[in-house]
Amino acid sequence: MYIVQVASECAPVIKAGGLGDVVYGLSRELEGQGHCVEIILPKYDCMRYDQVWGMHDAYRDLWVPWNGGAIHTSVYCGWVHGRLCFFIEPHSAENFFNRGHYYGGLDDHMRFAFFSKAALEFLLKSNKRPDIIHCHDWQTGMLPAMLYEMYSHHGMNSQRVCYTVHNFKHQGVAGADVLWATGLNNDAYYYQYDRLQDNFNPTAINFMKAGIVYANYTNTVSPHHAWEARYSDISCGLGHTLEVHNKKFGGILNGVDYEVWNPETDKHIPHNYGATSFDKKAKNKAALRERLLLRDVDRPIVAYIGRLDDQKGVHLVHHAIYYAIANNAQFVLLGSATASHIGSWFWHEKQNLNDNPDCHLELGFNEELSHLIYAGADIMVVPSNYEPCGLTQILGLRYGTVPVVRGVGGLVNTVFDRDHDKDHAPEKRNGYVFHQTDNHALESALNRAIGLWHDYPKEFEQLALQGMEYDYSWSTPGEQYLGVYDHIRC
Repeated sequence: MYIVQVASECAPVIKAGGLGDVVYGLSRELEGQGHCVEIILPKYDCMRYDQVWGMHDAYRDLWVPWNGGAIHTSVYCGWVHGRLCFFIEPHSAENFFNRGHYYGGLDDHMRFAFFSKAALEFLLKSNKRPDIIHCHDWQTGMLPAMLYEMYSHHGMNSQRVCYTVHNFKHQGVAGADVLWATGLNNDAYYYQYDRLQDNFNPTAINFMKAGIVYANYTNTVSPHHAWEARYSDISCGLGHTLEVHNKKFGGILNGVDYEVWNPETDKHIPHNYGATSFDKKAKNKAALRERLLLRDVDRPIVAYIGRLDDQKGVHLVHHAIYYAIANNAQFVLLGSATASHIGSWFWHEKQNLNDNPDCHLELGFNEELSHLIYAGADIMVVPSNYEPCGLTQILGLRYGTVPVVRGVGGLVNTVFDRDHDKDHAPEKRNGYVFHQTDNHALESALNRAIGLWHDYPKEFEQLALQGMEYDYSWSTPGEQYLGVYDHIRC
């Protein structure tokens, strides 16, 4: 099967979040199963060019119809850790991808509408006819609409689209200027509720809604999050659209790259270990304490790794710090704030706790340190308000670090409460789950985890080992995506 991924990110060359990891990891898995995969990306000025091998011209003079004229565009080709990638570079006064950042422009809707248009134009003019075009998030939501309404009449009528929503919070809401720029000129036609019109703003179109309406299949990144999107407000206004198109909507859990995240081979930790050599995890705990100047005491280390923002339940992260310290545990945090007021809040806490030998707050992100924290911590807390999939808990399980999570999104699909899960036998349970968003709910789960570590250390170790047995690699998701591709090709 010939598959083209179209996305705004692909790790490690372009990465702002988990989207980049998914595009790379899924592409590698599909290639490993014998399929031809290519990736189309914007050519940002700030991307990691050192991660691209053999960059060269693929299509020098691509003229992309735009705003009644055409934009001269170059397409470059290179390999990103073995993945064949094409990079779209427009030469125009708008300077779409030479901004020094990936996202955050006031004209992001125009930037990514152009990217989607250019991707289709490149496929058309270079005579590439993939079986599947796999689009990701709001940035590529307009591509299925343009494919169906325009390019299917110019020799691309057999291509099928899988559209993956990674985060419903960001949908790409814009005005009619996008329609005119892309050539979808019929406002009355597209400004209909069953097409592109935003569900709550009749004067706007919605990129993500366009993707859902026009794609042959839409999924989000965990089965439980798919359920939440249909039956709760987590879809941020798109619930009715998902209900209308429910027969072509589902959830597929993201995978993790176990070649990068594997305690048996991880080059970022001082002592490699596995399920049969679990005692070596304690040496990484000692190394983590030494690096972060924590005292060497008989206590568990509770950790948080991730962004500091409202999605991640930042109020519960804050409470977990002081609760752990007050209940015979140590706490390590690695994360960067996405809003200035949250950054100021945690900077104040860092100053307040700076001399505490049982706590270290690292404000920022350090890839190497994150590996050591996964390897050295005993408990990983993930108290998200919502979590489409979540990687932190999956990585924690891989490293034998027991997760304490809130029961939302992909966290429900990956963590099974040691004491209360009724769907898994005791030997298949792997962590602790709480459901409310208040401090008491977090305390109830965290107290059980810390208590088990202190009072029943062998049982705690067994729980950690049970977590390590789970396989959340890309193997199963890859098979599920191939199932979707085969289904929509019929």
